[in-house]
Amino acid sequence: MSESTDTELSEAQRLLVDLVSTPSLSGEESEAAQHLVDFFEAHDREVWVDDVGNVHAPADDAVLLTSHIDTVPGDIPVEIRETDGEPALWGRGSVDATGSLAAMAVAAVETGVSFLGVVGEEVDSRGARHVIETDRAEPGAVINGEPSGWTGITLGYRGLLAGTYVATSESGHTSRPENNAIQDAMDWWERVEEEFDPDEYLPVFERVTCKPTAFEGGTSVDGLSVEATMEVQFRVPPEYTVDDVREMADGQLGVGTVHWYDKVPPVMESPRTDVARAFRAAIREAGGDPRLLRKTGTADMNVFASAWDCPMVTYGPGDSDLDHAPDEHLPLPEYDRSIGVLIDVCERLQEES
Repeated sequence: MSESTDTELSEAQRLLVDLVSTPSLSGEESEAAQHLVDFFEAHDREVWVDDVGNVHAPADDAVLLTSHIDTVPGDIPVEIRETDGEPALWGRGSVDATGSLAAMAVAAVETGVSFLGVVGEEVDSRGARHVIETDRAEPGAVINGEPSGWTGITLGYRGLLAGTYVATSESGHTSRPENNAIQDAMDWWERVEEEFDPDEYLPVFERVTCKPTAFEGGTSVDGLSVEATMEVQFRVPPEYTVDDVREMADGQLGVGTVHWYDKVPPVMESPRTDVARAFRAAIREAGGDPRLLRKTGTADMNVFASAWDCPMVTYGPGDSDLDHAPDEHLPLPEYDRSIGVLIDVCERLQEES
């Protein structure tokens, strides 16, 4: 990035560049967190870092702006270059979700609302979980930061159920017809996929998606048994609860057991809440056409919605198709427009509170 380009950046754009230029893999967010602390302190805002590394800048709790500090691995050289006719910042995290994080920090300073930068979203949402477990007071509204495009408003996410299937069988010659543990695991998963086989016309958001994520199997070290271990995940639409899906998966067990170790409920917010209406008005005021979105993955919004009954949406600049991608980049004009929308939304909600 040339010096001349850097000097032409606004304060908001410099914050974005600084954060994207700072490695912040899950578990290694402290340096990026310090950038946020320095930014808020420079604007005379109270700011502190909690025991797990979350950055808190409490203020007017009519609105809580929150996004995650961590990124996934990926070495993308950080640079600003013309992309599709406009300047864009290339670099890991520029879209997911450092663009949202920086935009929210700027909007929080401009409007005096509360800010929260959380850690670990890309792994286990430990930052968001820590916040709700420490009994933080429920804010008036939550705006969670993830890429939706500056005209997009995300109202729903599927939930998550994750577990480990384990089976063991006696070792024996491969000519024997009886199932071994590996076959037992394969048979269970085939029954699970049949149980959740969707109508082909059903939108993905409304389906239960089943996905094995890891498998180990073979003869034990002592040679006396065959063992199989399979990591599995289910994405859960709002039509189901996580417990519904767990019971249906357990119902397909023949041999073996499943240890269910993670669950996050689905969330679907109404488009008629004050915060959703404020976003539609702000986007139209900025010359955009609001789009209401449902995401097939899971985000920290699910965690907050499981504990707080306030209205919430997810919003942020960037094309979510570039999440975790090798060509991840964020157009700077879109980043700037998203800040304007966030400021407008916060001011509207502050007036109504």
